[in-house]
Amino acid sequence: KENGFMSKKLIYITDNDMQRLTELIAVAREFSGEDEKYLRDLESELERGKVVKSQDIPSNVITMNSKIRLRNIEAQEEMIYQLVFPGDANADQGKISILAPIGTALLGYKVGDIIKWKVPAGLTKLEVEDILYQPEAAGDYHL
Repeated sequence: KENGFMSKKLIYITDNDMQRLTELIAVAREFSGEDEKYLRDLESELERGKVVKSQDIPSNVITMNSKIRLRNIEAQEEMIYQLVFPGDANADQGKISILAPIGTALLGYKVGDIIKWKVPAGLTKLEVEDILYQPEAAGDYHL
């Protein structure tokens, strides 16, 4: 894929997230002048996603506002990120925007999945080690 992530894997997206992300793309196109490439990348992720009801999403799937622990397989480094909407993004707090390439790539993946990411130095492999918090699993459907 053009955003550097190489995967055609089936991903799961909640109906709530699908609706809000579709609206986000429309609003961003109209008002904010977001980079069109990032919007297209997110759209292509949404198109390949299987939509499920929020209460039916497995608790091991990354949804919006999920907090996850990733491991860089080569470097053996762990990172903790929370996948958030652009207005909530804060790199210092590990809050990654869904419109950032890594954020777009994380949506819909599950524990144990490996995300392959092209970087200038080659290929980085990130394993989804754990979901520390998922709003749907916690019953927080309003997030």
